[in-house]
Amino acid sequence: MWKLKIAEGGSPWLRTLNNHVGRQVWEFDPKLGTPEELEEVEKAREDYHNHRFVHKHSSDRLMRIQFAKENPVKDVLPQIKVKDTEDLTDETVTTILKRAINFHSTLQAHDGHWPGDYGGPMFLLPGLVITLSITGALNAVLSDEHRKEICRYLYNHQNEDGGWGLHIEGPSTMFGSVLTYVTLRLLGEGAKDGKGAMENGRKWILDHGSATAITSWGKMWLSVLGAFEWSGNNPLPPEIWLLPYILPIHPGRMWCHCRMVYLPMSYLYGKRFVGPMTPTVLSLRKELFNVPYHEIDWNQARNECAKEDLYYPHPLVQDILWTSLHKAVEPVLMHWPGKKLREKALKTAIEHIHYEDENTRYICIGPVNKVLNMLCCWVEDPNSEAFKLHIPRIYDYLWIAEDGMKMQGYNGSQLWDTAFAVQAIVSTNLLEEYSSTLRKGHKFIKDSQVLENCPGNLDFWYRHISKGAWPFSTGDHGWPISDCTAEGLKAVLVLSKIPSEIVGEPLDANRLYDAVNVILSLQNGDGGFATYELTRSYRWLELINPAETFGDIVIDYPYVECTSAAIQALASFKKLYPGHRPREIEQCIKKGVEFIEKIQESDGSWYGSWGVCFTYGTWFGVKGLVAAGMNYNNSSSIRKACDFLLSKQLDSGGWAESYLSCQNKEYTNLKGNRSHVVNTGWAMLALVDAGQAERDPTPLHRGARCLINSQMENGDFPQEEIMGVFNRNSYFTSSVTLCLSGILLILNVTFQNILSSGKSFARRNYMEWSFLTTKRMFHRCVPCLYQYLAISPNEQIRPTGEYRKGGKE
Repeated sequence: MWKLKIAEGGSPWLRTLNNHVGRQVWEFDPKLGTPEELEEVEKAREDYHNHRFVHKHSSDRLMRIQFAKENPVKDVLPQIKVKDTEDLTDETVTTILKRAINFHSTLQAHDGHWPGDYGGPMFLLPGLVITLSITGALNAVLSDEHRKEICRYLYNHQNEDGGWGLHIEGPSTMFGSVLTYVTLRLLGEGAKDGKGAMENGRKWILDHGSATAITSWGKMWLSVLGAFEWSGNNPLPPEIWLLPYILPIHPGRMWCHCRMVYLPMSYLYGKRFVGPMTPTVLSLRKELFNVPYHEIDWNQARNECAKEDLYYPHPLVQDILWTSLHKAVEPVLMHWPGKKLREKALKTAIEHIHYEDENTRYICIGPVNKVLNMLCCWVEDPNSEAFKLHIPRIYDYLWIAEDGMKMQGYNGSQLWDTAFAVQAIVSTNLLEEYSSTLRKGHKFIKDSQVLENCPGNLDFWYRHISKGAWPFSTGDHGWPISDCTAEGLKAVLVLSKIPSEIVGEPLDANRLYDAVNVILSLQNGDGGFATYELTRSYRWLELINPAETFGDIVIDYPYVECTSAAIQALASFKKLYPGHRPREIEQCIKKGVEFIEKIQESDGSWYGSWGVCFTYGTWFGVKGLVAAGMNYNNSSSIRKACDFLLSKQLDSGGWAESYLSCQNKEYTNLKGNRSHVVNTGWAMLALVDAGQAERDPTPLHRGARCLINSQMENGDFPQEEIMGVFNRNSYFTSSVTLCLSGILLILNVTFQNILSSGKSFARRNYMEWSFLTTKRMFHRCVPCLYQYLAISPNEQIRPTGEYRKGGKE
């Protein structure tokens, strides 16, 4: 039976800064589990499989089965359903809150965080399996049980037409179908296995143009495997790392996720590395194409892309650029004396790869560059210490649920979820009753703060300051993020107002100052906040985005979500520490407000880049403006936002937005106009913040009833459609574990008289429940391209966040 282990090491090759706080790893123990427990697990798997085309998300039932035994719910309060005409009392809502917190407190790990599924994308596992197959470590790293569960996951998420999508809810794509088919073959599945599933998958591939039409990322993976020729790839020259930083196209100016993925890709391309030619690889050369392998026109294949995959078509400038590099530049760099430059570029690339590995304890910023970096370390030296240090960190990305084993979009969302959870619980005023839960959460947040900057010259490594920041996941991961730092700061500030005998000792003031310093350092010249770093280059750089599948990946754009979170944190800090950098904080908030107002859509909404979608962005937009002191009466932006949200309320009283809103940039309801607890919570939070209860509480009455009636018998909330998004076209599971976010949506303000005017209705706290659920989305983790801000053409942003005039490095 599988068991989730928390905050454990167990390998001499693991490195840590804080005793592995936040680490969550699944291990299989054949001796574990009673017959009843094993039967319950199998029933969960069977239930999922039988309904997989209707309910595509798992509900973390394996973890829930384990935690139900380890942390049983002490008091299961009676379930409450609310009729349309029924008023609620404080007592009723308190019962609803207690039911929810009682259940979700049992899902808190002993180190203080809330574990949960952070999967969704279908293109992550293939990179891992291909890398392990090439390096000969597949069977050593993935046990029989690992491979069995990975196959279960891939088969479960095959679409009815035979293909696989970019993510678990998406239609079939060439990228998803080819890489999943290849993964199953490398795991030992035959071309006719899976009760016809493999044959159906291959048929979909061949019917839609064959693997020559796979996206550029897919071409790269097939090339290192040996099932595609490097000449069929557009160039990824590592020499770009040798360019002067002053140039807008320098990779150091790109969004960190973008540059950290293309860094190891350029190393592999520069070496034209190809793995061992095994019988399976030779067979794949026959299975994946409509014509014999030796007859394929690889030059034509360079720019082929299936229409199902084409979210961001290459503009003409790209075709000219890639053709010029392919025809004129690459032949020079592959032969002496140009080869000397290639060798220097490869040396520079691998140095940056090692720096990233060492400063994330070999977790790396995300799963894609994790496995690419690991492969590069093996290519450099198969017996290297670096490769061995990578191996145990693979398990940090693997998660198992009733649908099988998946690779997560990060090593978790531990800090993000915990920061929201504790804020939510505090907002209910049930402090003493949940003192243990708050104390553990508080300790986790304190233990996860980044205490030092990365070593060396940060400008040289293109890194921003990180001392005082909070990451999205764990302290060992360590990448600083603007809104994660803001939410971490908000959480410790609200906890600092509670007696220490209830929640533990407050964070030292100097560490609060460090967090504020990080937030202030991340504001761009236009007032907005990006994710990990400052925006370091221009928007026009998106013209050279080579990834056909993703949009807005080249630079770290400023976002309403990050800007709003920063405003909220600084406003909270200012109230408790009015004497610390007051002018800078006031100016930062003012500029942030101007940015939020400037980017509001004409219909009153804000586009959400890390959640689905306009509902999410609008909640953040309103929240940021309110935190800065604005309200419905003095802000036309807030009034327009309220009008927008009210116009989208469904007949059921709830809200529900499809992930298609993100792709198409147009508000789209879920099929059948069904409500969604997460969207409903977001919308209600925004309306409550904007004072809707004082103007007309009826829409809130209806929304609150929808949320309350969604609560399950055990206090949990149902897992519904995908709510996490990144780069406009890829999506992540919002684990219902973080329906605890729901508590968050129930957070902050006690919302009175919502369900019955004149009668004291509970707290707006109830709404925050839907948020946590949704925040399990890869809330952001990606951009890292810098932009020359609108200061002056020769005034540039340093990677550390400092201004440097004159344009010299």
